[in-house]
Amino acid sequence: MDKHLTVPFGEKEATELRSGDYVYLTGTIYTARDAAHKRMFETLERGEELPFDIRNNIIYYMGPSPAREGRPIGSAGPTTASRMDKYAPTLLDLGQRGMIGKGKRSEEVRKAIIRNKAVYFAAVGGAGALLSKSIVSSEVIAYDDLGTEAIRKLEVKDFPVIVVIDSEGNNLYETAINEYKED
Repeated sequence: MDKHLTVPFGEKEATELRSGDYVYLTGTIYTARDAAHKRMFETLERGEELPFDIRNNIIYYMGPSPAREGRPIGSAGPTTASRMDKYAPTLLDLGQRGMIGKGKRSEEVRKAIIRNKAVYFAAVGGAGALLSKSIVSSEVIAYDDLGTEAIRKLEVKDFPVIVVIDSEGNNLYETAINEYKED
C-alpha cells in the first residue's frame, strides 16, 4: 500500500505502517553513517547532547557523492544498515523514530524497534542518482571533518522507501522469502 508521510513523525504514524508498505517521505531527515554513529555514541558516553534532536526523527544511512551544478546533492543511495546495528538500539531508546538503509538488521535492533514503536525503511540500493532527485536541500550540520560521513540535514519531497521492519517486528525480508517458498 502506498502512503505519504511527513517527517519527522511520531509513534501514532509509526504504528500505522506495515511491513511491505511503500512510503513517500516529505520533510526533514538526517544522514549518518559509521563514523558519525561512532562519534554520536562517544558524545552520549560523555553525557553531552547529540548535534540534533533525535526524537521522532529519521536517520538515513547514506554518504552522498559531490553535488552536480544546480543540484543540492550528488548520488544519494543507502548503505548497509547492519554496520550501524551496535548503535541503533541506544538511539532508538532515545526516541529515534526510524532508519533508512539497505539489508538485514540484527535481532537486537528488531527488539528495539518494537520496544520504541519505530520503523526500519529500505531505500533501493543502486538507485542513488534517482533517489537524489527527491532531495530538495542538503546542509552539513555536524562532523564536517568526516567529509561524506558528516551528519547532514536533508529536506526531502516524496522520498521513496519501503517498510521492512514495522513497529510490531514484522520483517519483510523474512515474510517475502516465506511467501515464495515452494510447499
